[in-house]
This record gives sequence, structure tokens and C-alpha cells, in this order.
Amino acid sequence: MLFRSPGPYTPEVLSVLERLHVHATFFVIGKMLRYFSASVVREINDGDAVGDHTQSHPEMAKLSAHDQYEQLFEQIVRVELLGGRRPDLFRPPYGSFDATTMRELRRLHLLMVLWSVDTDDYLQPGVATIEQLALAGAHPGAIILMHDAGGTRTQTIAALPTIVHELRAQGLHFVTVPELL
Repeated sequence: MLFRSPGPYTPEVLSVLERLHVHATFFVIGKMLRYFSASVVREINDGDAVGDHTQSHPEMAKLSAHDQYEQLFEQIVRVELLGGRRPDLFRPPYGSFDATTMRELRRLHLLMVLWSVDTDDYLQPGVATIEQLALAGAHPGAIILMHDAGGTRTQTIAALPTIVHELRAQGLHFVTVPELL
């Protein structure tokens, strides 16, 4: 599972994942560390993977090379200052990237990660819809996109236990993106 992080609901998401013994990959927005750095420290201490989701969540393809570099590098520095290892994964906000993004990722030794299942949880479509979308698209190697920040995430939190239990019943295991690779 991939999450956009951190935000005010991150501690609740982490509590559910901890209770269910699930590790996830969290893509961190650097500017949010000013308010929610304790959650990212908790992600690091829990053994979750922490990746780069830019400094301020822009559409990368609309930025100059300089601005793309700044978006990527600033977030890396902030995670390192929290005691995390240097992020080597990147998830582009809105899935927006271009050839310039790819050059900057190579320059910073970042691997771009996209997703194969979008739960649309950011739209708050209801717990049952989030569960259905996650379960319908899951298969070995699938990457499920969810959000713990960027708005109210009570539906995401409520859907997590069912998603985990159902996928485990199908014989699937939860791993971080680095473990998947």
C-alpha cells in the first residue's frame, strides 16, 4: 500500500497498520513535516518505507527543471533531518511527470513509483467503495494507492481492516515497495 503523508489522520492510519502488522510505503510532502513530523518519525521507527512526494505537491510536468529539482531535493533533506534514510523512491503528485522529471530523478538517484490500484479514497466515496476498489484490483505485485493526508480520511481508516483481512484471506501479503522490488 502507498500512502500520501503526513497529515492529521496519519497517527490513526499507523495505529491500524501496527495493529494488523502491516508495513506500508509512505510518500511524504516536505512542507507537511512542519506540522506532522512525529508521524513520519513513527513511520520510520515502524519499519515503513518513506519516499519523496515533493516539497509542496505540485504538478511536476508544469514546472521548470530548476523548480522540479527544488521540489525533490528539499523533501529529501527534510526526511534526512528527521533521522530517516535518504529517500530513493518518488511518487509524482497527480501522476504528473515529464522528461524533465525523469532527468531530475536520475540526477537525484530516485526511482519513480506509480500505482496499479487507485482506491479513489481522496474523493471520500464511502467505505464500501474504497474496499471494493482495493479488493477488485488487488493481485500479486499490485500497488494500492491510498491517502492518509490531504483531507478527511475517516473512510480510509475504516476501510483498512477489511482490505487487509480480505487480501490476506486471498493469500496475499503486504510488503513495502522496496521489499516488492
